[in-house]
Amino acid sequence: MAKLVLDLHEIYNRGAAIETELNRIISEAVKKRIELIEIIPGKGSGALKKHVLKFLTQPGIKQQYHRIEKDDKNFGRIFVHFRF
Repeated sequence: MAKLVLDLHEIYNRGAAIETELNRIISEAVKKRIELIEIIPGKGSGALKKHVLKFLTQPGIKQQYHRIEKDDKNFGRIFVHFRF
């Protein structure tokens, strides 16, 4: 199974760039029919992870994917599953 990975460590403090990258990777997954995206906000204080989760729950974004999975073994990872 193919997956895409988005590491947000480099742009953690640029809100607009984060949302642009999230939009880009979701669009790419839908276009290429990739079933899994791994988003790495990192561990830190958890603020970036909260920002990513809030973004993913927006109505226009939420309708594009099937479900979100927070990695129970690694706090700094989020999986977005698609169903085609």
